[in-house]
Amino acid sequence: MIAARLPDGRSLVLDESVAGRLSCGALVLEGVSPGGEEPLAQEIAALETQLCKRYAGCEPSAVPGLREARVLYKSFGMDPSRHRPSSEALLRRVLQGKGLYRLGNVVDACNLASLSFLLPIGLYDLSRVRGDVRLRAGDPGDGYVGIRKDEVHVGDRLALYDDKGPFGSPTSDSLRTSTDATTQSLLAVVMATAGTSATTMSAHVDLVGELFARHAGTRVTWTALLGAREGG
Repeated sequence: MIAARLPDGRSLVLDESVAGRLSCGALVLEGVSPGGEEPLAQEIAALETQLCKRYAGCEPSAVPGLREARVLYKSFGMDPSRHRPSSEALLRRVLQGKGLYRLGNVVDACNLASLSFLLPIGLYDLSRVRGDVRLRAGDPGDGYVGIRKDEVHVGDRLALYDDKGPFGSPTSDSLRTSTDATTQSLLAVVMATAGTSATTMSAHVDLVGELFARHAGTRVTWTALLGAREGG
């Protein structure tokens, strides 16, 4: 078991069922006060243009940067072409000319970060998470109501659990712990394979913190790296 302690004393745990397959970088972000939408919209548009030029004519599954998320899915017996990592779903929209959904600065900043390094990021209202957080393989039959989705099934798949059950995965997060206009405390979790270096994961965490500070007014009060490989 690999664990870290959140600022309020709760634990964030990588369960033995995912050890050797998963690494994550986690942040607690406080004091949401989104600024104007236009600077974020411009930054998203610039990245979309860059990605379309770089990967014109490519299937998302052939994009080198997506390999990490797809390998993570396969390690849990999931077909990433059928159950897409959230980062791949974002990139597919961009390459199809649809652009990202605009869902408010908090969610949009998270999507911008995910699109920047092409890994899934779970984003949760920390006040709605109950008790300790555990990343583990789901139990058969487990699931939850997703955001703008029906039931999200997590049996034998990577999922985040609290005292009330599963509430997140690298595909889709739960409605129960989703953010809204009242959210002030955020938990963000970047998910990758255990082969990801601590240096690389730390850079991803730093970028998430920077984007949220710039576009959602937050400050980082805690970070942790769990399961990442030592070295560069």
